[in-house]
Amino acid sequence: MPTFKSTELLSNLEKTVTQTINNASRLQAMNTDVLRKAPAAGKWSVIQVLYHLNSYNSYYLPHIEQAIKAGINAPYSASFKAGVIGNYFTKTMLPGNDGAVHNMMKAPKDHTPDAAYNNVEAINEFIAGQQKLLELLREARNVNMTRLKVPISISTLIKIRLGDTFRFLVAHQQRHFVQISNTLKTNGVMVDL
Repeated sequence: MPTFKSTELLSNLEKTVTQTINNASRLQAMNTDVLRKAPAAGKWSVIQVLYHLNSYNSYYLPHIEQAIKAGINAPYSASFKAGVIGNYFTKTMLPGNDGAVHNMMKAPKDHTPDAAYNNVEAINEFIAGQQKLLELLREARNVNMTRLKVPISISTLIKIRLGDTFRFLVAHQQRHFVQISNTLKTNGVMVDL
């Protein structure tokens, strides 16, 4: 499994989250009808994708915060070693080197938006979640991300390392911003996010 310098990993994740905030901020200026329009029957609109991402943030951010608080007095480690399960989940989420998503997955039921969901406040909620994620990434600079564990959303019996949780959550967002970009293009808005 890969090993990372903790500060380097966190800095790279912070840069990606900052870019994600910038991309989400660009959505705020777009026509709400475009954001609410699904690209095809059975596909998610931009707002529904954000609902999905917000549901993951609602689950993971409190668990991450709890793990950091629990480990604040534990011995710090300058390196992070990925775990088998966490590394696998992260790799399955990441878009390919070409920027495309190649392995489609069905979202768990509790993270799937209702077909009628169209609340544009999802953008503001998402940005607030990303700002909280940035805060947690900064706080993680003082803990051992290999030893601290976070339960995954599909089964709280399975826990992955804190560093893998960060990696997975950010990769998941990258994956869905590819989807958002593709949805916008299908809806006639040419923008690279």
